[in-house]
Amino acid sequence: MSQNPPNLRPDLAPAPRLGDTSRRAGQPSLGMVSLGCPKALVDSERILTRLRAEGYAISPDYAGADAVIVNTCGFLDSAKAESLAAIGEALAENGRVIVTGCLGAEPEYITGAHPKVLAVTGPHQYEQVLDAVHKAVPPSPDPFVDLLPASGVSLTPRHYSYLKISEGCNHKCKFCIIPDMRGRLQSRPAHAVVREAEKLVQAGVKELLVISQDTSAYGVDIKHMTERDHRAHITDLARDLGALGAWVRLHYVYPYPHVRDLIPLMADPASGLLPYLDIPFQHAHPDVLKRMARPAASARTLDEIAAWRATCPDITLRSTFIVGYPGETEAEFQYLLDWMDEAQLDRVGCFQYENVAGARSNDLPDHVPDEVKQERWDRFMEKAQAISEAKLQAKVGKTLQVIVDEVDEDAATCRTWADAPEIDGNLFIDEGFEHLSPGDIVTVEVDEAGEYDLWGRLTN
Repeated sequence: MSQNPPNLRPDLAPAPRLGDTSRRAGQPSLGMVSLGCPKALVDSERILTRLRAEGYAISPDYAGADAVIVNTCGFLDSAKAESLAAIGEALAENGRVIVTGCLGAEPEYITGAHPKVLAVTGPHQYEQVLDAVHKAVPPSPDPFVDLLPASGVSLTPRHYSYLKISEGCNHKCKFCIIPDMRGRLQSRPAHAVVREAEKLVQAGVKELLVISQDTSAYGVDIKHMTERDHRAHITDLARDLGALGAWVRLHYVYPYPHVRDLIPLMADPASGLLPYLDIPFQHAHPDVLKRMARPAASARTLDEIAAWRATCPDITLRSTFIVGYPGETEAEFQYLLDWMDEAQLDRVGCFQYENVAGARSNDLPDHVPDEVKQERWDRFMEKAQAISEAKLQAKVGKTLQVIVDEVDEDAATCRTWADAPEIDGNLFIDEGFEHLSPGDIVTVEVDEAGEYDLWGRLTN
């Protein structure tokens, strides 16, 4: 049983998990490789749902697929390299590859490395992906047997699901090209989000993970309109989703002032909104934040964190940071470490800065040498690990609710309210767990803690 590593990538979605992959005679079949963040995983689910509705089977391997769709990531140069490698593998193993996703916004970059791909489309270009699939593998539906569940195709375990509430971002951070690839903020109507969530809960989903590029800005672009009794504002949406009876977890929340209105909901166990905020702080020093073109308000952020904890003492705060940003001095990095001591964040991920083609930060002066970036990353993660270990030790002896993710012969792997799937820690039950199933929500008493994970025993 392995513990979560300290360098767990916070930008990666869970590995896709295909459900029923049975195939009738003569049915065209497609494979899917989904890379990148949970938002890209939702795009993959939508593509596969549309294809399943048209009669395509989903293949779990290259050999059984008539063609393969690779949904790429283009957030960092390392992610681009990973995407190119995945395309190359799919070409070598299958030969017929359609590329989509964020890296698809740079078609020449892809075709320059892999000229034999059948088609390249950009992010959330669902119709173009379908057109490319139809050309490569014509559909052959059988309306009597090709039935699609109302909940659509899911690439996550049945008991949790990502819920995308908007696309795009209005921020202009110098290190990020997401707005160039996915455009400005486009919020979904609140009633459509709630309806999708209702269907998911009816299908057995126990946890809704709310995602977007900027969750707290939800509804700004549509002036927080009310339609069918649902208002497009994150506080109202959180309240509406919490009423459905599932756990609701918020990701990618920028610390705007109105976020404080969410905290009383998180403090109320009956609201369904988990006391968990995933906030991308990125750095703490005002000068670094200014060079990033992000709000330089680290001192006020500490005050805000203190206010959140005063209202909801059990709140879990997750964040991501960048070390080695161009111009970052040793004094600025030490300021970040000191800020971490003050903030005492529960869950932390960290990137070493990388140039990304098209990002304005590439042109900044005084780039930090790779060896310095690595040394600062090591020190940062040592600090974050020590904070995590102390916080988990404080949970020993406490009684917590957990959701079961997996059960094998050794233990049940679970998560507490403080743990999002794949990116945070786990709680393991290694005695008396045999009757448990994925999706069960049970109560445990914590009896052991590590650096990132907990162990406990059932109390019910």
